[in-house]
Amino acid sequence: MSKRGSNEDDRFHDRRRRERDYKAQLPGEDDEPLPPPVEPIKSDAKPDRNDPCPCGSGKKYKKCCGKAGGK
Repeated sequence: MSKRGSNEDDRFHDRRRRERDYKAQLPGEDDEPLPPPVEPIKSDAKPDRNDPCPCGSGKKYKKCCGKAGGK
């Protein structure tokens, strides 16, 4: 067999191996379902600088959505 044919066979087997590995990572029927998504904190009042950011990032407001344009 030519070198080109061997290279094509290797690529085919590599692709099959990658597909098999990817499918092994997917959740099966017996696995637990994923938890529900976390809802962001919503507030009517504007938060103080040190309050958690209302966007739900978990950062302080001053480090997330409250950043000033720079002085």
